[in-house]
Amino acid sequence: MQRSLEAEASGRRRRAAASTFAPLFSYGFRPFFLGAGVWSIIAMVLWIGSLSGLWRLAEGYGATAWHAHEMLFGYSVAVVAGFLLTAVPNWTGRLPVAGWRLLSLFLLWCAGRVAFLLTGWTGPLPAVVLDSAFLPCLLLLVAREVVVGRNWRNLRPLVLVALLAAADIGFHMEVLRDGTASAASRLGVAALVGLIMLIGGRIVPSFTHTWLLRRGSAHLPVSFNRFDVVTLLGSGAALLLWLVRPDAPATGIVFLLAAVLQSVRLWRWAGLHAWREPLVLILHLGYAFVPLGFLLGGLVILEPRILAGTAAMHAWTVGAIGIMTLAVMTRATRGHTGHELRASPLTIVIYAAIIAAAVLRIAAGSFPQAYGGLLELAGGAWIAAFGLFLLEYAPMLLRARIAQN
Repeated sequence: MQRSLEAEASGRRRRAAASTFAPLFSYGFRPFFLGAGVWSIIAMVLWIGSLSGLWRLAEGYGATAWHAHEMLFGYSVAVVAGFLLTAVPNWTGRLPVAGWRLLSLFLLWCAGRVAFLLTGWTGPLPAVVLDSAFLPCLLLLVAREVVVGRNWRNLRPLVLVALLAAADIGFHMEVLRDGTASAASRLGVAALVGLIMLIGGRIVPSFTHTWLLRRGSAHLPVSFNRFDVVTLLGSGAALLLWLVRPDAPATGIVFLLAAVLQSVRLWRWAGLHAWREPLVLILHLGYAFVPLGFLLGGLVILEPRILAGTAAMHAWTVGAIGIMTLAVMTRATRGHTGHELRASPLTIVIYAAIIAAAVLRIAAGSFPQAYGGLLELAGGAWIAAFGLFLLEYAPMLLRARIAQN
């Protein structure tokens, strides 16, 4: 009872503090989810236009490297920032990072995006410096909140954020030295997939449990236990092998083992019993691309004639990362702005579009004869998903929280 009263009082303090700032900079999810949605569309339009020869992109850095970087360390990192800055107050009971500190961090992220569009005039160095500063600043800010709040358990996700920051810096070093960034790209994807496995492993069964319990279902997710530990360790070992020996048969075998473990883990979360609420179901569908990525990666390594080498990468980037980030952004936005936790018809269309983008992007690499057409369809579905996200959710992000009785 005492803990419940303390949590309620803490929530009132956070809402009261947030109300003193303009809505957009009252909570971390607001500017970063909005920025992520806008940038995901701009970056995809620029990339497709570059492929079509309409304009040159990221001169002095490379259009292909720019595209990979902006999807991993531009869009995805913005969602990570919005999620962490929103989750930390719940983890620690402290007030949210808001006002000028949140504005400064958001402007630093924006500066990195703009600087990469100006490399033809400035060269890549200013963009590299600005972009490389963002994740360390985010990490220090969030780590300070966790440490001051003595919430030691939640230092673990920050280890993966630190790896993401190292991958970002390594990406630039590789590109400027070799023109490509294969090793750093793998590290960045591994860190993001690791965050999905760790944090998704909390929120997917938790939200599913809450939804099913309210409806009196007897089919509830299995609580975190030793099997989850084994799955995380096995999957982590697979990702580590992928980093150091990406083409080794041993890596392919461990990938297939991780695919089985992750599939069983997902099955234990009772997602099939939550199909009536798309806001819950989409979390399961997004997470399903984690074992799919391991499966495709294992097949690519062991039987390279079957699939394109990028199949696993796009299953994780467009599938797991793309779908899970949209799922989290829609749910968190609705919950933290006072809207009902139920998917609207437009939200369902958003989910269908992002799933289509993932399937089409994986297929594009597997059918070379139809690559161009499938790639454009995948890009169009991605743009549609985020365009509709902004149409429905931008007003929620920009306006004050709805008062609740």
